[in-house]
Amino acid sequence: MPYAAITYRIKPGHEDEIAEIFAGFNRVDTPVLTAPDGAEVGKLLGTGVFVKDDVLVRVIHYEGEFAAIGRHMATQPGVREIEERLAPFLAEQRDTSDPKAFGAYFRNAVMRSVSQLSVDTHPAGR
Repeated sequence: MPYAAITYRIKPGHEDEIAEIFAGFNRVDTPVLTAPDGAEVGKLLGTGVFVKDDVLVRVIHYEGEFAAIGRHMATQPGVREIEERLAPFLAEQRDTSDPKAFGAYFRNAVMRSVSQLSVDTHPAGR
């Protein structure tokens, strides 16, 4: 089951404020990811958020279609709230005002995956 990492460039020195913002995060209404026609295409399995100096990274563990994550997150009230509260601390402002803009940012902010290992891919597990 894949992972994705989304980056945010932030203003250094605000790690505590950012940690406070994420501490109160309202989780998504459902982990189920759907296609535009409503068909189930995946599931959010977990997330983690990490911050150091001028970089914030959100790691997403999921199954199914990656594009569905951006569509799903763009409509979630908790995500909208986080985006608004993070804005003053961002080094690079971005447009996430509507689902299309959010999706574009989400696609552009994903980090290149160079390795993903799990117990399922471990040679001793075969």
